[in-house]
Amino acid sequence: MAKTKIAYFCQSCGFESAKWLGKCPSCQQWNTFVEEILEKTNTSIPNWKSSPAPSQRANKPVQVADITFTEEHRLLTPDKEFNRVLGGGIVAGSLVLIGGEPGIGKSTLMLQLALNMPNIKVLYVSGEESDKQIKMRAERLAPDFGESRIKSQESRGEFGKGCYVLTETSTQNIFKQIEELQPDLVVVDSIQTLYSAHIESTPGSVSQVRECTAELLRFAKESSTPVFLIGHITKDGMIAGPKILEHMVDTVLQFEGDRHHVYRILRTIKNRFGSASELGIYEMLGEGLREVSNPSEILLSQRDEPLSGITISATLEGMRPMLIETQALVSTSAYGTPQRTATGFDTKRMSMLLAVLEKRCGFRLGAKDVFLNITGGIRVEDPAIDLGLAAAIISSHEDIPIPFKTCFAGEIGLSGEIRAVNRVEQRIAEAQKLGFEQIFISKYNMPTAAKDKKRLDLSRYTIDVKPVGRIEEVFGLLFG
Repeated sequence: MAKTKIAYFCQSCGFESAKWLGKCPSCQQWNTFVEEILEKTNTSIPNWKSSPAPSQRANKPVQVADITFTEEHRLLTPDKEFNRVLGGGIVAGSLVLIGGEPGIGKSTLMLQLALNMPNIKVLYVSGEESDKQIKMRAERLAPDFGESRIKSQESRGEFGKGCYVLTETSTQNIFKQIEELQPDLVVVDSIQTLYSAHIESTPGSVSQVRECTAELLRFAKESSTPVFLIGHITKDGMIAGPKILEHMVDTVLQFEGDRHHVYRILRTIKNRFGSASELGIYEMLGEGLREVSNPSEILLSQRDEPLSGITISATLEGMRPMLIETQALVSTSAYGTPQRTATGFDTKRMSMLLAVLEKRCGFRLGAKDVFLNITGGIRVEDPAIDLGLAAAIISSHEDIPIPFKTCFAGEIGLSGEIRAVNRVEQRIAEAQKLGFEQIFISKYNMPTAAKDKKRLDLSRYTIDVKPVGRIEEVFGLLFG
């Protein structure tokens, strides 16, 4: 009888140790090691196959010029937002991990995708819900992502015809059903509920999550079947399980939003087949998630009268230009230490902007409470909104409203200069499309010589573009 092997795993990063340690040498976290029992098995046999794999010859080094490459075929979904976040569609053999808070809508998003894939056989594996619960959720989901509802009993029979539901947690049984069904797409809800018979630890542990993900990864690569994994997150907002889980998969998506609001954001954290900074916006309705094709409309509030401290900034999320509303409130501090609070923006960068305004422009903000807010519940890291935030701060400080139909796109340097931003043409075009009359940009985005005329052509824009070089020029044009 083989001796039982015991190992200790860090619940934060997945580091394995032969003995218990108080502090993890990998992630430097304390009291994160737990004991897990491992079984010695022959891991050379792929767990998703019932028969041993044939012997493979060792690979030989090949020159890059001799490697033949064909463009991967992407499977388009009916959801344009989902296609954009994935980089243009689902790649065959890809392993995608979707994480998010409980109740945010991860299962709804993936079940909606499984029910609306045309002419595609989808296997939806659930380890958290029964088939009756999934049927109840599918009854209220519309086939066109919330645009229409199922009315007649005849149409209900056709709805979701290519979606198969399997309530199972054992990977061996799951792969057995996969061999019989031969699906074109597999959805697993969730990876923390699966367990493999080759590991004796409990489901959700570090070794189980890693082993089950490795089995699904081998299945996806060898069969060219895309697999979607739904993952839980910890109280710190990180995906539960070892950090190596995010390194193993091809794409990591974060589904986030406030449960008290109707809008949800699908953000790309990692993508081996596309941009890692794309963003998709959905609206949570009673019949499912509806894709929002123009996010600028929901990020801009409708105001009947001009208010101080509110500006519009042009930002980019991946390849998508968006206009967002930036709000600032400056008030006299009632205590000795002024408050500095930012929602959706970096607090340290806000402190830098306040220091520049006080040093370069002469505004006394040291004894003022400053509050910043990015509307819509999103977090922006684009430095191009610096100019809009600075204008909002001074507008609130002087209690002078910013003119309607005015937006900003510029980065502020420590010396008070307005630095150039990337892809300014897309920002100007988005502002013009939404009916704005003027936009402030950096003069360094303008052509400086005849050879630079391709850099920015203003003749094709009807919006009034105002190039500025320093922040004092902006305040002079706005407030006189």
